[in-house]
Amino acid sequence: MSSKEMDKLTAREVRGIVREGKWVRPTAGLSRGFIQANLVILPAREAEDFYRFCKANPKPCPLLEMFEAGCPEPRRVAPGADIRTDLPLYRIFKDGEMVGEEEDVTSFWRDDMVSFLLGCSYTFEHRLAEAGIPLRHWEQGCNVAAFVTEVQCEPVGIFRGPMVVSMRPVPEEQVELAVQVTEPHHHSHGAPVHIGRPEEIGIKDISRPEYGDAVEIREGEVPIFWACGVTPQEVLLNAKPPLALTHSPGYMFITDLKDDAPVKLFEAPEAFLRD
Repeated sequence: MSSKEMDKLTAREVRGIVREGKWVRPTAGLSRGFIQANLVILPAREAEDFYRFCKANPKPCPLLEMFEAGCPEPRRVAPGADIRTDLPLYRIFKDGEMVGEEEDVTSFWRDDMVSFLLGCSYTFEHRLAEAGIPLRHWEQGCNVAAFVTEVQCEPVGIFRGPMVVSMRPVPEEQVELAVQVTEPHHHSHGAPVHIGRPEEIGIKDISRPEYGDAVEIREGEVPIFWACGVTPQEVLLNAKPPLALTHSPGYMFITDLKDDAPVKLFEAPEAFLRD
C-alpha cells in the first residue's frame, strides 16, 4: 500500500496493516489527526521510577498511558490494540545495549512488563503543513533528524541522561508561526525547546543526526528543535535495565486519540504504582 493510501486510513486501520507486517516504514504523515506515540516497555521493578521520570520531564516524555504489569492492551488510548505487534519496528535493549530490532516483540514479553506510551511530534506535523510550513523530511521521503543535546533531564532513580530533540528547518519568516501552531500540543511535546544556533545546546554538526536522517537546511531557513520521545532510549543506555523494549525511532504507535481533542497527561494513582 502506498503512503498516499495509508494517509487516508484511520488509526485502527493502520494498526491492522502494521500488525500484518505490511508496513515496516516510518509513520510520519500517517493517520493525520490522530496522536502518535513513542513506546517504552520495562520490567515492573523499574516502572515506578520511570513513571516519575516522565512526570519530572514532561517536555521530552509527555505520558499518555502507563499500562498495568503484564497487560499489552493500551486501554486508555487504543482499546483492542496490542502493544507487542502494532508498531512497525521495535528496538531491544539488554543491560544498557541496543541488541537488535524486531517487527514483533511477543517473544520478549513477560508477565511483569509495564508499557508506557509518550506523545510524539509526528502528531502536529500535519498542522504545520496545513499552516504552509514545509516539512523537509516529508519532501525528501526520509525520517526526521534527531540529535542528542547537552541539556540534561531531571534525574529520577536510575533514569538520567540528555534530552534528545527533533529538528525541522523552517523559513525565517515562519518561525513564530511554527511556535504558535505547536504550542497547544502539550501531549506531543508542544512548543520548541530551542530555535537556531544548534551549538548552544551541544549539537556540533547539524548534518550528522544521532537518530533519523540528515535533511537539507536551505538559505533563509532556521533549524527549530522540539523535545523528542527518543530521549528515553538515551536514558536506557545509562540506566542499564536487564531488558527494555522501545519503538525504533520514527516507527510510532498510532493511537485512537484525536489531536484536536482535550488530552490530559496520564496520572497514576498511588495504589496503581504500588501494585
